[in-house]
Amino acid sequence: MKASESDLMERLAALSISVTTERHEPVFTVDDTKSVRSALPGGHCKSLFLKDKKGAYWLVVALEDTQVDLKTLQKKLGAARLSFARAERLDEILGVEPGSVTPFALINETASVVTVVLEAAMLEADLLNYHPLHNRATSVIRPDDLLAFIRASGHEPRIMAF
Repeated sequence: MKASESDLMERLAALSISVTTERHEPVFTVDDTKSVRSALPGGHCKSLFLKDKKGAYWLVVALEDTQVDLKTLQKKLGAARLSFARAERLDEILGVEPGSVTPFALINETASVVTVVLEAAMLEADLLNYHPLHNRATSVIRPDDLLAFIRASGHEPRIMAF
């Protein structure tokens, strides 16, 4: 069963992680988020759900303006030809829809088939912004708390410069 935003907030509270969430119109792209985020502080981020040619899955999270070159990234990761995963796999593995990809979706990833990759520069921000499992809101979290959440979900993130 997929976690809801309420389930996510309960999990964060159980980990003693505090977030602030702002509601807005649904957004699907980085450009869309720029029009609705008003005064949310911190680094605004994008999350990419990728699959490689060998069937491995990757959740890549970076600052919104970071250029993510898949060919360069696949070499750094030792992955075989990266591409975007199909929407069906996104729903099945992370339990979210396109436009809602977020590191918070790791609450649904219990099979441990996803490798999490975080941009090092992103973690230098005081605060970070991600969707809380849907694209009708944005939640603000501290980088250390994000790392604690990811690790508590059973994943050890790879942190690298892009």
